[in-house]
Amino acid sequence: MSKVYIGLDSHKERIVIAVSLDHGEAIVYGSCSSDIEVFLKTLRGVLKKYGLEKEDVSICYEAGPCGFTLARHLLRIGYHVDVVAPSLIPVKSGDKVKTDTRDARKLARLCRAGELTPVHIPDEADEVIRDLCRARTDAVDDQTRIKHRLTSFLLRNGHHYTGKSPWSEAHMRYLRELVLIDPIQKLILEENIQAVDRAAERVKTLEDHMQIRLEKWVRQPFVKALQAFRGFQMVAAMVVTSELGDLPRFDHPRKLMAYLGLVPSEASSGNKRHQGAITKSGNSHVRWILVEVARHYANAPKVSRDLSLRQEGLAEPVKQLSWRTQKRLYKRYVRLQMRRLHENKIKVAIARELTAFIWELAQIQKAKEPITIPIV
Repeated sequence: MSKVYIGLDSHKERIVIAVSLDHGEAIVYGSCSSDIEVFLKTLRGVLKKYGLEKEDVSICYEAGPCGFTLARHLLRIGYHVDVVAPSLIPVKSGDKVKTDTRDARKLARLCRAGELTPVHIPDEADEVIRDLCRARTDAVDDQTRIKHRLTSFLLRNGHHYTGKSPWSEAHMRYLRELVLIDPIQKLILEENIQAVDRAAERVKTLEDHMQIRLEKWVRQPFVKALQAFRGFQMVAAMVVTSELGDLPRFDHPRKLMAYLGLVPSEASSGNKRHQGAITKSGNSHVRWILVEVARHYANAPKVSRDLSLRQEGLAEPVKQLSWRTQKRLYKRYVRLQMRRLHENKIKVAIARELTAFIWELAQIQKAKEPITIPIV
C-alpha cells in the first residue's frame, strides 16, 4: 500500500480530518471531538476505510495552543506524526478564504508534497521544566508591574525615593515608615507593599522549585556546563535549555541562529543585496535571554569569584570554551563600539555569536555523555 497523508485541523473542541492519497486532491473525511479516545476511534475508522496500517500513514497538524499532547500520544502507539510550524506553511497570495476544512485539506496536500517544516516535539519532562521557567518569567513580569504601579502612586503624591538601591531592605523600610496625609492613601500604600512582598515570595517559590527539579532533570549536566559561561546563572541556563531541548539536532550553528531569529532579514535580487533587521522568528524567550546575557561581554575577560564557583567540577574543555567565549565576544563588542553602532545592535550581534558557542558546548557535552531521550 502506498503512503497516505492525513492533515488535522486541531482546535479546542473539534478536529477536522483530511486525507491525501498518492494522486488527486485531498478529501475531507469528517470531524470529531478533540478528546483523544474519540479521535483514535475515528482514526481507526480512516485506516479501516482505506485498508491502511499504522506504517502507511503520515499525520500532521499545526503547532498551536493545544500543545503536543496529541502528537506524543500518537507517537507512543506507533504513528508517524509531524507538528508543523504555522508561520512556515506556504500561502497563496490570492487565497482569501480560510475554513477548517480548507486548512485540513491544505495540510494533507502539502504534507504529501513535502513542503511543511516540522517543529521539535519536546518530551514531557522538558515541557514541565519549560512551563516552570515560563511561570517564573510571568511572576517577574507581574512583580515589575506591581513595583511600577507603587512607584507611580507615590510620585503622584510627591514622594520619590532617593536612595542608591531601589527595592532593597532600606527602600522597603522607607516605604513602611512613609506618612501620607489621608488614611485612604496610607491604606493604598500598605496594599501595594503587601502586593510587592507577595510577588517577591512567588518568584522565590518558583525559583526554589526550579532548583529542586534541576537535580533530577536529565539535562542537568548541560545546565551546569552552561553556567560556566559568563552571564549564565541557574535561571538563564534553565530557560535556554528547556526552550531549546535537544540542541544536537541542529547540525550547524547557523541553523540555531536562524531558529532563534537572530539572523538579518534579506531582500536581494540580481546584483542588489539588502539586509534588514533580524527576523525575530522562532523562540522569543531564548532570544530575550541571550540579548540580556550579551551585556556581560562588554566587560574585559575575567573569571570572577562567582563564575569560578560555578565552574568547579566541570571538564577542562568546558572551562576553555568559556574563556575563549569571553575573549572573542569582548573583542567583538569593543570593535562594534568603535564603529559607533547602536548599543542594541551590538547586543544582538553578540547574542548571535554567543549562540554559536552554546552550540559548540552542546557538541562537547554530546561527545562526553550523549543525551538520548525517547519521546513518550
